[in-house]
Amino acid sequence: MVLIAGCLLPEDAYTSAAAAEALGALVPVSEPAREALAAYVEACRAEHGPGVWAARERLVRRAHQEAVRALAGLGDLRALPCVLEALDEGTDAWRAVQVAGHLGGAAGDLTPRLSKLLAEVDFSDASQSMSANALVSALRELGDPAAVPALTTAVVAAVREEQWHTAASALKALASFGREAAFALDVVRPLADAQDVTVRAAATAALWELEGDAAGVVPRLVELLDTHENDEAAAVLGRIGQAAAPALPRLRKMMAAGYEWTRVYAATALWDIGGDAEAPAVVETLLTAWAENDATSNHVLACLNRMGPAARPALPRVREELTHLRRSGRFRSIPHDEKLQSACRSITARP
Repeated sequence: MVLIAGCLLPEDAYTSAAAAEALGALVPVSEPAREALAAYVEACRAEHGPGVWAARERLVRRAHQEAVRALAGLGDLRALPCVLEALDEGTDAWRAVQVAGHLGGAAGDLTPRLSKLLAEVDFSDASQSMSANALVSALRELGDPAAVPALTTAVVAAVREEQWHTAASALKALASFGREAAFALDVVRPLADAQDVTVRAAATAALWELEGDAAGVVPRLVELLDTHENDEAAAVLGRIGQAAAPALPRLRKMMAAGYEWTRVYAATALWDIGGDAEAPAVVETLLTAWAENDATSNHVLACLNRMGPAARPALPRVREELTHLRRSGRFRSIPHDEKLQSACRSITARP
């Protein structure tokens, strides 16, 4: 028998695989099973050898892989040897890539391997775009600046082959490194004029993060507010803050949009740029959007939390949310619900 999440389960491969897979999908819930998962992973390696990740018997392989993935999802470095084995040997490596980003404590081991795999992607083959995006996402999560050269090369290759979505993902990953990725500016800067709007928006956002020149990017971002990338543009304008004041008139117009998500992004940017003077309109817009689509709740509450005392008119609705047994958090997921509750409590705790 194996103890997982407080339950004794048969130690057969089929049941163990199913249990580990379920726990991997519910990482916050699987925390109590951490030690049991680690023990199971180690027992598999002891019984079947260090290559059990690629075991010939399908159920043994599946059970081990799911347990490793659940353990890695908790950020537990005891999953690392198995993840490295998968990346080095190549068998079902994609399954290891999906969780590698959670093992930030081992970025020094993982970043070179993931960078190598990204360099081997054939961007002329559209079927490899999913693998490329997964690698880019893992490198972004690890946060190791050593990944910047590989990400820069990936941007160039993706643009050359007109793989726009992958190019935009790699640009966003570069942006996450801020000034540490500044040497990629020669690649990023021309893409702020790219014909593809998604790439143009990602490159413009990256310019701000890598260079910090508000005067250079604000006019470009204001133009992007009239495209399908208006949410990305508004988010960057909000991060820029007061220096993005030229965008205020356009953002105010966006708060009258028919789509509630557009209004939410406009309102949050309006607050982050304009502050108290914009508070009444921002609160009203956020509460209306929340009422129309409760999937907006996490974004709404994050902004209300930043607003401090200016969010006081929203307190009745925030208190009401905490009384619900089934709250509105995006995708009804546990992590989103935990963030929602934390924001609600922070807002209501203020005098």
